Amino acid sequence: MLPKRLKELREKSGYLQKFVADKLGVKSNTLSGYENGTRSPDPDMLISLAKLYDVTTDYLLGKSDSPALTEKDEQDIAKRMEKLKKDLTSAEGLSFHGEPLSEEAIESLLEAIEYAERQTTRINKKYIPKKYRKDNK
Repeated sequence: MLPKRLKELREKSGYLQKFVADKLGVKSNTLSGYENGTRSPDPDMLISLAKLYDVTTDYLLGKSDSPALTEKDEQDIAKRMEKLKKDLTSAEGLSFHGEPLSEEAIESLLEAIEYAERQTTRINKKYIPKKYRKDNK
């Protein structure tokens, strides 16, 4: 699945193999190996490929059919994060180990929560309820 998706994404983006190889800091024959299945990228390279094509590593590996979050997903996450930020900043006595949270600590907490929210949304996209499956057995 990985070789097929890498080639499709590169062609869809209008990139030549040389361009992608240069962008990733590998030789063209290495990238060609990824695309024809004779070589496998290491985890760091897989992440770099996903970032380049703006998709998830799960999509590249065939674990998900959804390459990325939809615009609606992004809007929903943004709304939830805005509400959470408002709740955190307006809460009286919000503390960690007895000390009030600083603005920097609140931002760090929100970043972690947003990351978890995005991951959960992506993972949940893989699940299709039984009644909606094509092979409904």
